[in-house]
Amino acid sequence: MIELLSDPQAWIALATLTALELVLGIDNIVFISILVDKLPKAQRERARRLGLFMAMFMRIGLLLVLSWIVGLVAPLFSVLGKGFSGRDLILIGGGLFLIYKSTGEIHETHEGEEGHASS
Repeated sequence: MIELLSDPQAWIALATLTALELVLGIDNIVFISILVDKLPKAQRERARRLGLFMAMFMRIGLLLVLSWIVGLVAPLFSVLGKGFSGRDLILIGGGLFLIYKSTGEIHETHEGEEGHASS
């Protein structure tokens, strides 16, 4: 544990996660405020609190699930001598999803609405 406190990479990771949490927290507040403004005044405060509590509990739940996934290191199966664990499958799936989404965004940016009209 002491070596973790003296590791600069651990401090950089902590700073990065803290910055991400701040940005996501501010984003949640803005998004919830926009949605809550559409409600009658009597319901706004209750809806705002409920939305913020739900966002907090979901974030904590996702962190717990993520910490569980990181521990899935036992190989489930092997392909060509390479063992694949639950963590590996989650990371591969996430990577493929990011490639799919970024390819779609790049295609949409370069083709625009005109590309859809001609297809």
